[in-house]
Amino acid sequence: MMGHAASSNNSAHFLATEDAYPSRNGQAAKLVKRHDPVVYAPENSSAPIASSSIKQFEQQGFMVLDNVFSPQEVNELLAESARLRSATTDQQGMGTITELGRSDVRSVFDVHDNSPVFKKLASDERLAGLARYILYDDVYIHPSRLNYKPGFHGKEFYWHSDFETWHVEDGMPRMRALSMSITLTENFSQNGPLMLIPSSHQQYAVCPGETPSNNHQASLKKQEYGVPSNACLTSLVEKQGIVNATGKPGSVIVFDCNAIHGSNGNITPYPRANVFFVYNALSNKVAQPFCEQPPRPEHICTRANIKPLSTVNPTDKA
Repeated sequence: MMGHAASSNNSAHFLATEDAYPSRNGQAAKLVKRHDPVVYAPENSSAPIASSSIKQFEQQGFMVLDNVFSPQEVNELLAESARLRSATTDQQGMGTITELGRSDVRSVFDVHDNSPVFKKLASDERLAGLARYILYDDVYIHPSRLNYKPGFHGKEFYWHSDFETWHVEDGMPRMRALSMSITLTENFSQNGPLMLIPSSHQQYAVCPGETPSNNHQASLKKQEYGVPSNACLTSLVEKQGIVNATGKPGSVIVFDCNAIHGSNGNITPYPRANVFFVYNALSNKVAQPFCEQPPRPEHICTRANIKPLSTVNPTDKA
């Protein structure tokens, strides 16, 4: 198990151009050991949640926190989510991703910049405070989005490590980021919940192939590059299994940037809706992509507008 980092100053120093995790560069698919800590906070520091949950996150690469947001808060977030989905359906802007071959909205990006409600949510101390503790640094939003999985037609998200994409296509130097998915509808075993491979975050899945031009235009609908090989996935699953991250509305799924995850399609009548924030350490801000492609657009990867989040308590006014 990777131990806590002593402090942010003790992390390995690196050049912005150093490729610590090569992938999609002609090497064969393989699993290599992670070089970075999982929890950067000092061992004896006071955690904002139960220490047992922090330990689970460190060992398993994820945790599910129940009842973080009240029913009233969830209803407000649902209303704002519906407003944004309706607006983006009408406008179909760059930040709106639809299901492959359909008009159903799959994702709406950059919600923390385009909605006062979600801007406040991103800075909520229950989320951002926990991210600051785990990453032991000021944090900013790398991307944010609403993820929808409509009933009957919601397609799968294939297995992947977010960090592999963020590293190769965005130039995120190291594994000092995490994701938080706030459930707005119930996520249960039948409607395509997030699936994770426990402890997969301790190994980096080098992916085959090379990054095509404008890969994000296709990969956000169906990811085909930057996915682990069948052999790597089989090896991880046979040793560690698969866990469904289910929860009632108002739960928060926290998972490490390198945890391998995916989700099945939703053929039930019950839609799934989550708000998704990626918190990156300010010291880990993106450099140039580690592939021979231009940077992805700002609404997918915050690059020009990197700002550390201020603290917002739940009782603060918007």
